[in-house]
Amino acid sequence: YDVTLETDDETSFTYEKNPEKGPEGWGKINPHWKTCNIGKFQSPIDLTNTRVSIIRDEAWRRQYKPAPAVIVNRGHDVMVSWKGDAGKITIRRTEYKLVQCHWHSPSEHTVNGTRYDMELHMVHTSAGGKTAVIGVLYKLGKPNEFLTRLLDGIKTVGKEERDLGIVDPRTIRFQTKKFYRYIGSLTVPPCTEGVIWTVVKRVNTISMEQIAALRSAVDDVSTLNC
Repeated sequence: YDVTLETDDETSFTYEKNPEKGPEGWGKINPHWKTCNIGKFQSPIDLTNTRVSIIRDEAWRRQYKPAPAVIVNRGHDVMVSWKGDAGKITIRRTEYKLVQCHWHSPSEHTVNGTRYDMELHMVHTSAGGKTAVIGVLYKLGKPNEFLTRLLDGIKTVGKEERDLGIVDPRTIRFQTKKFYRYIGSLTVPPCTEGVIWTVVKRVNTISMEQIAALRSAVDDVSTLNC
């Protein structure tokens, strides 16, 4: 899986409200991105939408394990990419291998109109090239254990990959038995549809220092790109 498949050029688009480079204009920047504006099953959405169903823990299986990983600043987000076998999830008898995770602040998905302080995306792909993403929402509160271990890396990360050594995805803990499930898309160009989204229903917590570190890392690179 090539993580660059998510987008060709991070510097040519923005999440800001901008008719040319913002989400409403993504489909015009690159002909390969037209789905962003004409797609019928785009993400993110409000999770009270009729497209969404509530599933229980038995509807899927997680089997993660520690593996070598790197961290990189992609301009629009900070990403941890696993270079070894970090395990998989199984949905409807199809296995999806964990390839990377990244953060968005504030959250991309909303719940009944509420936007949270941060959202983590764990991106998985199947042997057939299909994508499944686990989303975890966070609000201000106690520090997040997984981010605590990565904080130094996040504060100093640049556009070059930095080795993190062994990173255990099992430390991305979320305690819940209920999840939102719907079929949507990637949330960055080319906005490919057919993505299986599983968003954890219970909102987790993150500290102000952790939010600030993630936002600062992305803002610094965005400024350099202008």
